[in-house]
Amino acid sequence: MENSLLYATKTVLLTGESEATKRQELRHAFNQTWELYESLFSVIKHHGAYFSKPEPLRHPLIFYFGHTATFYINKLKLGKYLDKRINPNFESMFAIGVDEMSWDDLDDTHYDWPSVDAVKSYRDQVKATVNNVIDTMPLSLPIEQDSPAWIILMGIEHERIHLETSSVIIRQLPLDMVTPSNGWQACEDKGTAPSNALLTVSGGTVSLGKLDDDPTYGWDNEYGSQTFQVQDFKASKYLVSNQEFLEFVKADGYRHLRFWNDEGKAWLEYTQATMPRFWHHRDNRWFQRNLTDEIPLPLNWPVEVNQLEAKAFCNWKAERDQARIRLLTEAEWYLLRQNISDDAPQWQEPPGNIGLGYYASSCPVDRFEHEGFCDIIGNVWQWTETCIDGFQGFQVHPLYDDFSTPTFDGKHNLIKGGSWISTGNEAIQSSRYAFRRHFYQHAGFRYVESTQAPDTMMSLNIYETDELISQYLEFHYGDEHFGVANFCVNGVHQCLQEIQLTHCQRALDIGCSVGRASFELAKTFDHVDGIDFSARFIQQAYALAEQGEKRYTIRTEGDLAEFKTVSLNQLGYQDLAVKINFTQGDACNLKPIYAGYDLIYASNLIDRLGDPKLFLSQIHQRLNEGGYLVIASPYTWLEEYTDKANWLGGIKVNGENFTTLDGLTETLIDYFELIAVKELPFVIRETKRKYQHTLSEMTIWRKRQQ
Repeated sequence: MENSLLYATKTVLLTGESEATKRQELRHAFNQTWELYESLFSVIKHHGAYFSKPEPLRHPLIFYFGHTATFYINKLKLGKYLDKRINPNFESMFAIGVDEMSWDDLDDTHYDWPSVDAVKSYRDQVKATVNNVIDTMPLSLPIEQDSPAWIILMGIEHERIHLETSSVIIRQLPLDMVTPSNGWQACEDKGTAPSNALLTVSGGTVSLGKLDDDPTYGWDNEYGSQTFQVQDFKASKYLVSNQEFLEFVKADGYRHLRFWNDEGKAWLEYTQATMPRFWHHRDNRWFQRNLTDEIPLPLNWPVEVNQLEAKAFCNWKAERDQARIRLLTEAEWYLLRQNISDDAPQWQEPPGNIGLGYYASSCPVDRFEHEGFCDIIGNVWQWTETCIDGFQGFQVHPLYDDFSTPTFDGKHNLIKGGSWISTGNEAIQSSRYAFRRHFYQHAGFRYVESTQAPDTMMSLNIYETDELISQYLEFHYGDEHFGVANFCVNGVHQCLQEIQLTHCQRALDIGCSVGRASFELAKTFDHVDGIDFSARFIQQAYALAEQGEKRYTIRTEGDLAEFKTVSLNQLGYQDLAVKINFTQGDACNLKPIYAGYDLIYASNLIDRLGDPKLFLSQIHQRLNEGGYLVIASPYTWLEEYTDKANWLGGIKVNGENFTTLDGLTETLIDYFELIAVKELPFVIRETKRKYQHTLSEMTIWRKRQQ
């Protein structure tokens, strides 16, 4: 590797002995990554190419030429490390719109793009500004996430990402728009591919997640922890080569829809694809497009496809070989990665075709071998079965809260191992990048044979963005406001103070919503049934109990949102989930199995029932003698939930005021005695500056001896 690429390709360590030396390292890394990025764009022959859209699902290249520069200014301004902007128009125009789109949500917005020369002039201004920040900012070691140096590293690693993604777009430009460059030379070694083989890999416990004190920069999705159990499996010795994938193409794999999942079929219908994106077929010969040239198809190089194509190949091979063939998972890749002991920052020479250490292209699939497997890292990224998600303990960085969270949607799959152009953070073991399954990077795949289902080696915890559900998650599990105690916790505490339990076997939390009171009741009772009519609410409670963590967004103002995470460990509930059964059910039509309770807790439920008297008239049948019924409600009767004829109170009867407490007493008195009446306040947050403050009346009833 040339020394000039050292700082442009290796991530800067957060640790060190000398602040002056670290400042110099940051300066070198910034400037040389900047220059490497501009050298990539120098292969574009004329300015018109910057404004074409060779990849219709992304912006034209002029956007990416400006985007990495505006990133520095926007983040430094957000962090209050810059007093003023350089070009507010550019810093708005080039700020967003980077994530790849789907074919059914194309962005046809017209942008009045500036000239290439104007953007280059702007880049020069940004470069000078950032260098000044590096020279003058406060710096202490190790670099922490709230340090201005972290923003500089964030910008460097961000530009390295776009070095790669921009190269994929340039690779799709017409050949007459690019020119070969000595700095971007492809491999010249081509030939017949070796026959692939499946090699046995021992399974085991795989612990993923980056420690907070790791000495390398990390994106938010790398931190936290997650453990998976992986069974023994077999993995292909080589990445799937062009030669091996050609068998699938010649077998009409793109035409036989049984090999494609529903998403793949939709993509095929839209694209009418018959071969990988970078292949061409003419005059009865196969060719491959590289960065700046087209060559006869190198059969011994790895094929480059999207995840949908890789998945279809695996299904075809599984049928042909009568074997359980699929893509590998993130956890399985980590077991392969154990064969390489060192990580990118320590490499004297890259142990694979990665980090621009050898070529500006792929190379033969048998060039780099470790413990029997080739290309565990480098050459091309490897598509996985694993949808990206944050590990337990995931937290967004406040200056880049949308780096990962938009991809936690079940539609973005992880790619592992890096490619020939993966530098910095992309090349380290803990890096985690994901793309939509229809999208192209310099990515291929290897396959595995395993009886283990992929979903047992992944954890998908999508951010809940439904505003009502998020509001209730915040109400149950979020911060307390204005000195008002958490309603669910306080409600259970208050009722248990008033009653004298002789048995603590079973409790029912009816109308449990998203479940906080159920967890609190499980501290006292051996078993708790949490039931709610809303399947969406129950799904949240069930997911939290199953996964140990729940994520949601809450509005702050306008379109802005805050990302929140709740975990059972943080709440001290980690041992309680096994005592709770969350199910959907109708309070007025419960199954017979829901009986024999020592306590029934009905919070903020009674005024949302269609027939509250029916519920109350039957509830005694589900309680043990001497058991307790707790009802809490603000009594906000609304006809959209309860016909006025069924209201328990809040009405005139014979010309006199008739309260809900009157109605409760009238309905329950035959089977219950009233033990206590309490007022419980609660606060529901709507936005950062808007809250509902409400009083709920809690009545506690003991079932009479019959």
